[in-house]
Amino acid sequence: MADSSGYKEYVAGLIAGVATVGIGHPFDTVKVKMQKHNTSAHGITYRNSLHCTARILRTEGIKGLYRGATSSFVGMAFESSVVFGMYSQIKQSLQGSAQGAGPQPKVIIPSAAFSGSVISFILCPSELVKCRMQIQGTDSVVPMSRRYGNPLDCVLTTVKNDGVRGIFRGGFTTLLRECIGNAVFFSIYEYVRYHMHLQLKSASTDHRNLIDVGVGIASGGLGGIAFWLAVLPLDVAKTIIQTTPDKNATRNPFQILSLIYRRAGLKGCYIGLGPTIVRAFPANAAAIVTWELAIKLLGIKRD
Repeated sequence: MADSSGYKEYVAGLIAGVATVGIGHPFDTVKVKMQKHNTSAHGITYRNSLHCTARILRTEGIKGLYRGATSSFVGMAFESSVVFGMYSQIKQSLQGSAQGAGPQPKVIIPSAAFSGSVISFILCPSELVKCRMQIQGTDSVVPMSRRYGNPLDCVLTTVKNDGVRGIFRGGFTTLLRECIGNAVFFSIYEYVRYHMHLQLKSASTDHRNLIDVGVGIASGGLGGIAFWLAVLPLDVAKTIIQTTPDKNATRNPFQILSLIYRRAGLKGCYIGLGPTIVRAFPANAAAIVTWELAIKLLGIKRD
């Protein structure tokens, strides 16, 4: 990045986060339901993501796919604002005079990992509320007496029962997921973007905006898929940690994944892969295209 404009990069990231949730939340609901129900010893087991989606639509309608969207919009807006803004500024600082020299892993990885570590503290409470709301559908294994009326009720009840620490359940797993995932995401994004622009640099300037959108779709979409392929097992563990009613249950993601692996093999550690991958490409493509468009509109120049 060049000529960084401080707060503008955070504004651009916030706009990108809103676009991400609008497109990706229904897929995320399916993923969370499958992770919760298909790893439980009781309740319905969904055959696949289409079976899960069909049941949600049949029993709850379209609103069932947007359960927990309120906290998700808030969480993702802040997350995206911080991660894109912080990544951009740390990357610019680490690059120094080497800007324009192409992607550099020694710059991209620490910038992305540090940004991920910071936003994990914002993301953990918001995802805990989102996940607990998402599993409350018609097929839920959660007793009616223990269901939440809305996201605020979920927060207040959690704090009342478990203290403030309760809303940060799964924090360590979220931290691992975001550090690793963002390092992978931004590495793929930067390399795909750089090499696609190299191949297309001779294209007509009349189609420059269309080319930029196409590059944004490809680099963002592929980056999103790589993110989830790298960290989905941690996400499965996080969902279980955040939604289990047992206060004494382990919060060690590796112990949980070990139990799942013994019970269901590697496939069990990747429960929800279908809707996650289907969501990852359009949601992250939308995030990157929206972010880059916002950057242009806000007058931030890029290298």
